[in-house]
Amino acid sequence: MNRLKKALVLLVVLTLLSACNFKADNSFDDLFNYKDSYVGDNNAVVNTVIHLQGADYFRGIELQTKEQPYGIIVDYDWSESAIDLHETVINNASYLFTLIQNVDWVMLKFETVDGVEEFKLTREELEGWYKVNLREIESEEKLKELIQAHVENSEEVTQFLK
Repeated sequence: MNRLKKALVLLVVLTLLSACNFKADNSFDDLFNYKDSYVGDNNAVVNTVIHLQGADYFRGIELQTKEQPYGIIVDYDWSESAIDLHETVINNASYLFTLIQNVDWVMLKFETVDGVEEFKLTREELEGWYKVNLREIESEEKLKELIQAHVENSEEVTQFLK
């Protein structure tokens, strides 16, 4: 009986370790494998976030699924990042709204050397800014083109994020 308990504990530990063994590198090619995921799909949401811009600074995630509107809160330690903060907000929110069909809002929190900056975007706001239904985008190439066309004007981005 004691061996069985030890074997079960070892199995649980190995399972947890393998589930937590994710890397934020460029080895993952197609985020659109997670297209039409749901906020409640922990695996899909986390795997999406860890492959987005600024993934090296990802600190944690919280899924708001108890009642509608459904949301995602992503925390970053941005204190050592040289990546443009506003571009990251637009990029990451765009991917999350495109890939996760039932997410209504996204909050991105960045701990910087000057304090915490929070950006809460709704699907409606971002789609209104783009003038595009993000659910209809079917390829990463199209999404990248859309994002790039809008982040080129930093004043427009800053105004949108106010």
